[in-house]
Amino acid sequence: MAALQWDPIDNKAVDTARILAADAVEKVGNGHPGTAMSLAPAAYLLFQKVMRRDPSDQHWLGRDRFILSAGHSSLTQYVQLYLGGYGLELDDLKALRTWGSLTPGHPEYGHTDGVEITTGPLGQGISSSVGFAYAARYERGLFDPEAAPGTSPFDHFVYVIAGDGDLQEGVSSEASSLAGHQQLGNLIAIYDSNQISIEDDTNIAFTEDVKARYEAYHWHVQVVDWKKTGVYTEDVQALNDAIVAAQGVTDKPSLIILKTIIGWPSPKKQNTGKIHGSALGADELRAVKEVLGFDPEKTFEVADEVIEHTRKAVERGAEQRAEWQKGFDAWAAANPERKQLLDRLLKGEVPAGIEDALPVFEPGKDVSTRAASGKVLNAIAPVMPELWGGSADLAESNNTTIESAASFVPTERSTHEWTGNPYGRVLHFGIREHAMAAILNGIVLHGPTRPFGGTFLIFSDYQRPSLRLSALMNIPSIFVWTHDSVALGEDGPTHQPIEQLSTLRAIPNFTVVRPGDANEVAWAWKTMLERRNGPAGIALTRQNIPVFEYILAEAPGGTPDVIFIATGSEVQIALEAREELRGEGINARVVSAPSLEWFAEQPAEYREKVLPAAVKARVSIEAGAALAWDKIVGDHGRSVSIEHFGASADYKTLFREFGMTTEHAVSAAKESLASL
Repeated sequence: MAALQWDPIDNKAVDTARILAADAVEKVGNGHPGTAMSLAPAAYLLFQKVMRRDPSDQHWLGRDRFILSAGHSSLTQYVQLYLGGYGLELDDLKALRTWGSLTPGHPEYGHTDGVEITTGPLGQGISSSVGFAYAARYERGLFDPEAAPGTSPFDHFVYVIAGDGDLQEGVSSEASSLAGHQQLGNLIAIYDSNQISIEDDTNIAFTEDVKARYEAYHWHVQVVDWKKTGVYTEDVQALNDAIVAAQGVTDKPSLIILKTIIGWPSPKKQNTGKIHGSALGADELRAVKEVLGFDPEKTFEVADEVIEHTRKAVERGAEQRAEWQKGFDAWAAANPERKQLLDRLLKGEVPAGIEDALPVFEPGKDVSTRAASGKVLNAIAPVMPELWGGSADLAESNNTTIESAASFVPTERSTHEWTGNPYGRVLHFGIREHAMAAILNGIVLHGPTRPFGGTFLIFSDYQRPSLRLSALMNIPSIFVWTHDSVALGEDGPTHQPIEQLSTLRAIPNFTVVRPGDANEVAWAWKTMLERRNGPAGIALTRQNIPVFEYILAEAPGGTPDVIFIATGSEVQIALEAREELRGEGINARVVSAPSLEWFAEQPAEYREKVLPAAVKARVSIEAGAALAWDKIVGDHGRSVSIEHFGASADYKTLFREFGMTTEHAVSAAKESLASL
């Protein structure tokens, strides 16, 4: 990295960034000005001097990634996107946190150019950044594994700005532990240690030794203290030197603890909780402008020479990209097959041979859908090298291991059971469900590979913030959940999901898939991998269930009196109930509904064919809460469900005692018919 050139115009640009942040919050009347003011030098240094980025193309493969984990300080990023020519203009800053603006309260992926990730809840950004670093290494292994370190067009850095709140959230501990374990030398985080949160001084709740903690995680840790002399000095050179040192550490992620004064240089509100999350007020804003030499009568003041200087980032970015392109073109010429793979992945296409690779399960056998899922993954893996994943310490239970592949971990981390390779395909998250979900999101956001991660369905509760963000960002993360009902058995109510299927379905833009047999599992995986619009979770049985000769069982004579709609292991109950009703002269249709979301997307004609509006007698069968079924079964319908917690017993006993039986399904059908 070239020596830092920092001129008076850079100081003026930094001060302009502070004033813009303060003005934007003052105009709208709410927001977080303090951190954006005191972090202006660090953010400016990254965007103008350090990072390799092309403001004209936010999708450039060779760019360094930037993640603002302290998302509430959105102006830290928005102002730099404006100054650097990423597409935001002064009017966008003036529209902060208002309807229809490109500058919402927290930066949103897909909404504002230059924003790599939506980091609303604290801790999510730094946790997902670990996924970005995972992906960078895996993609390098996929496309250019032989290149010497630092010479590949796939080499770049992941930069993070995090705050006290990020490091207090538990998910950041999970993810940071994994980052150190993985030796992710391309991950560099700047921790803004200003020791102020909404409740003011963080000493009231946060006094741990962060440096020692991250050193224990096997991170490279440096401290840049702008307060160390007793006279606050924004030593940009020291911060730059720390970044350069971090770039040189290739076997550890780096944490730079930057000790700042929040709200600097606000005369009366700096270093207080009041400047963290509220406007300065007219008098204090005027005082700040006077301290910095700005006209207190003006708002959103940007000198021509400042914007002319900072917009040179566009030209620099073009030059950096042109230089990178030379290396990329040389790689493409030398690696035509890998280039072909990259092109397919960038188009979001699955390989042509995926359907032929799907296993076919013979009817008449009993197979758990988790076992079927494992067979499907291993059948697809040879034709889909971009597919990789694993489990939160439940590999054998989740069946998420690609059996022919090495583990994604430095070689020296190998164990008796697992062989490590930095470019391996099998992920091991340890018992860290939440970090796993955040890391999967980061992998997906970074590039075109398709990761997956498994745990028990009940522990989706630990993942929920990351699941919701994946849906909000509309990204195709894949979550694998086994032990999908009380039928997991003797582990008891703490491990038996009841409300999870319904509450997961309640997340907008999230798809829940619960296949009814092994062959539905195969097609569910194919469909999830083909789709790129939003996340999906697949729920799978522990217990063996039949493999059917059909998915939909038509009513005798073709005209149903009643329709059973079931998911997962309960499809077999619906089929048994259909046979019993046929003996009594009642015609029943059975519909397996692996995904209510996919069904809702189908044309009205298809939905009418499967569930005719004229057939009011309907019964849903699902071993969980019936919360999601009202719209489908209607006023005359009935739901065979479980509306209470489970118990410790074998699954056959539990199904019998909780009414998850053929007899109950038949009774529900007769009740529905009688209500017409």
